[in-house]
Amino acid sequence: MKFSVVVPLYNKAAYVRNSVLSALGQSHPVHEVIVVDDGSTDGGVQALDGIADQRLQIVRQANAGVSLARNRAIALATGDWIVFLDADDWHHPELLAALAQAHETHPHADMLATGFRRVSDSFTGDSANWPSVERPFRMDVVPDLRTRWMQSTPFCTSSLAVRASLLHRMQPCFPPGESCGEDLDLWFRVAERTPLVLVDAALAGYRALPDSLSTSNYDIRMGLPPFIERMKRRALSGEVPRPQRARALWFVGQQQVTLARAALAGGDRRRALFTLLQARRVCLTRRWQLTALMALFLPGHVAERWQQRRVRTAVLAHEETAG
Repeated sequence: MKFSVVVPLYNKAAYVRNSVLSALGQSHPVHEVIVVDDGSTDGGVQALDGIADQRLQIVRQANAGVSLARNRAIALATGDWIVFLDADDWHHPELLAALAQAHETHPHADMLATGFRRVSDSFTGDSANWPSVERPFRMDVVPDLRTRWMQSTPFCTSSLAVRASLLHRMQPCFPPGESCGEDLDLWFRVAERTPLVLVDAALAGYRALPDSLSTSNYDIRMGLPPFIERMKRRALSGEVPRPQRARALWFVGQQQVTLARAALAGGDRRRALFTLLQARRVCLTRRWQLTALMALFLPGHVAERWQQRRVRTAVLAHEETAG
């Protein structure tokens, strides 16, 4: 298997060298590592000086955003599989080997992933302090990514690989100009075409920095993130394949319930109720009904403390599952 690792780089000079070295140091040799510098101003490219490896390709472009940087790297890739790696994240030396086993075991799948762990800002990529990794790797086939995602986050962007031929047909893969949920937008569209094979091992390090791009940074006052709105439109228009259409609308409804809970935690009871009304497609679910009861009857400060405690519990549960 020829794995092309694509690394969008923007002002991550303190981390990118370790990230690139982790991709080059795999037990299953990487085919190439493509770094697209998206107009960094902190000397990120210079941090890669001295890495004398012909598999490393560095491309520079004027600042255009992470989506265009990833799209350009995908267009340049010559491998059979595209593996994603953010410039502040890290690949365990066995990550590509695990993905290769996943492909050998389930050759029909076009989407492969491993678990991940959150790492601290000071993490330098020392696999000696990582939990032990045992072969052969255990894995599961995930036929419905949306349902699995609501249970817990199964992978991060830096622990995922997609067959290159599929991504080339889907170009532009990432929505230009977007930097919030642009990765989830693609993962769910890919999952409409293929099952996911998920390796039951944490083989990527995810570094959550204050300026990291994620939906957790999204302003709830803006409503649903753009990629969720697009999912809703695609499902209602029939673009989402028929067997998955109902699940797509269910997932949209669950995201609206999440926004309602976030509004409630922020003390905005009116916004919470309005968002729940928009999520009425899932009004028969326990999650919707419990949120509605809180919004209608719990005192604001009690509801806020309850939701914040739920968020903390969910984060801890996720970290234990990912680890």
